[in-house]
Amino acid sequence: MSQFDPHLTVATVVERDGRYLVVQESPHGVPVYNQPAGHLEGGESLVEGARREALEETGFRIEPTHLLGLYVWTSPKNGATYFRVCFAGTILEQVDGYAIDKDIEALHWLTLEELRAHPERLRSPLVLRCVEDHAAGKRFPLDLIFDADDLARRGLAPA
Repeated sequence: MSQFDPHLTVATVVERDGRYLVVQESPHGVPVYNQPAGHLEGGESLVEGARREALEETGFRIEPTHLLGLYVWTSPKNGATYFRVCFAGTILEQVDGYAIDKDIEALHWLTLEELRAHPERLRSPLVLRCVEDHAAGKRFPLDLIFDADDLARRGLAPA
């Protein structure tokens, strides 16, 4: 049996006045939309990863407020399986002069209808599903996530 090696990613859905924050990137030479999202790095909690990715890709300090859901998708292009932990979040501030990730071409605020109208422009089907779950009011408390490593790093639990 072959080893299963999913990619763990974090993403954050941010809504303002019925519009959702998306980043535009061209990972395969074609522009697509995605939430601020990326791979979790070693030594960081899921919430810390979501904060970091949001800042790196948007220049905004975004605070995750709720867990939206857990999503799994296998890309037909490369066969990789992605396990996405998606949060709902709010913008705390824009960091003046922050140099966002060079792979981000633009930021957009799009409605759910605009995202639905162009599924071919989405990085993956998870982008739309996360927004639909947010629009449907799905919210789970952050304390649903237990991270013993994070508690130990903050001196709140034995290592």
